[in-house]
Amino acid sequence: MKSALLLTGLLAMQSVMAAAPPKPANGLDPSVVQSVTLRNGMTVIVWPKHDIPNVALYNFVKVGSRNESPGITGLAHFFEHMMFNGTATREPGEFDRIMEAQGASNNAYTSDDLTVYQNWFPKRTLRTIIELEADRLQNLAFVPKVVESERQVVYSERRLRTEDDNQGKLMEQVQATAFVAHPYGNPTIGWPSDIQSWRIEDLQQFFKTYYAPNNCTLVLVGDVQPDEVFALAREHLEPIPAQTPPLPIRTKEPEQLGERRVVVHAEAQTPLLQFAYHSLAAADPEMPALELMMRILGQGDSSRLHRALVEQDKVAIAVDNYWQEGFDPGLAWFFLTLPAEGEVAKAEAAFTREIAKVAESGVTAAELAKAKSLVIADFWRSLATINGKAQQLGSYAVFHGDQRKLFDAPATYEKVTSEQIKALAARLLTVNNRTVGVLVPVMGEEGEGE
Repeated sequence: MKSALLLTGLLAMQSVMAAAPPKPANGLDPSVVQSVTLRNGMTVIVWPKHDIPNVALYNFVKVGSRNESPGITGLAHFFEHMMFNGTATREPGEFDRIMEAQGASNNAYTSDDLTVYQNWFPKRTLRTIIELEADRLQNLAFVPKVVESERQVVYSERRLRTEDDNQGKLMEQVQATAFVAHPYGNPTIGWPSDIQSWRIEDLQQFFKTYYAPNNCTLVLVGDVQPDEVFALAREHLEPIPAQTPPLPIRTKEPEQLGERRVVVHAEAQTPLLQFAYHSLAAADPEMPALELMMRILGQGDSSRLHRALVEQDKVAIAVDNYWQEGFDPGLAWFFLTLPAEGEVAKAEAAFTREIAKVAESGVTAAELAKAKSLVIADFWRSLATINGKAQQLGSYAVFHGDQRKLFDAPATYEKVTSEQIKALAARLLTVNNRTVGVLVPVMGEEGEGE
């Protein structure tokens, strides 16, 4: 009898085990992430993580300098400030005061493609935070005095980050030269005359168009239950009416047919060199290969460019790079800081030689293996916190159209080959496809080389 019962139990256990889906090999389980689309078109994504009693909430608003035109550049960034400045029901500063009283904090950032609002808070304040987010989406106030105050704040930020920063000053000129058609040529901070001349009606129309719920993706990661979040979203966010979707960006940047150059004269300690190559969109299948190639070339002291240009040839004292990941093909950037008496022509020639080697010979197996290890290690580190999870999940949702693609990311890097990188370099990293920026130091008022 006992044997029969034991056999029955084992068979039942085997049946349950057979029915249970296997755990993903990479340790990420996309089934834990749930999402809904509210009736007004807002997407709400929830990733429950109960390690600590905290929550990260990100609101990805699909608007950046890409959505601006002459006369209104900088408005996306301006709203990053305005969204903290009061509503029809709350005074300026009250948003922050309520959050701080609850033990919460917030921040925001603007890019060429997105404006992202971030909240971090104890789970007990979930309802309050969602109420606050709903209020500023629906009832943002446009008080002239507040608008003028924030206009001055934004202009001061422009002076700090662009006009008084030589890398930023040169980068703005290079970006505007690299794009002749696409609005990626707009500076995120805005052109000076536009900042000074925004009208209230410009702000109101921009807000109505882009801060509609159907243009937002809300991501919550932390100690929450999806059903509770969805219920609160339906209560507070779903009543906000949808708006006519923003017009799509139809302009495609034409192929660049020859090198472009920008020379900026400014008070500086050292000459600067920047190289911007037309590149890929975030969702391009070749983006993992681009990231690995850029890491091999310019990330860290063991990168090719650092070893060749800083340690060996000594034509530069610092090398760095950056690649844009957006809705449309952006730029892959390289930054060289030269010695005080450095020769720009010599540094540029050395840089061009090193870049050409990748197109001619690819990268070594050791270089590729190291880059993959670094990228995948960074990926896992980014998912170690609820903040990193929210950032990554939202980025995949908006740029790749499906947050579940996040869970396949490590495998996409592992599949990249040296031949793919070689072919990509041969296609993208050409002289005809780049814009070169040179910052030439000039003498300061006191006669010193600045």
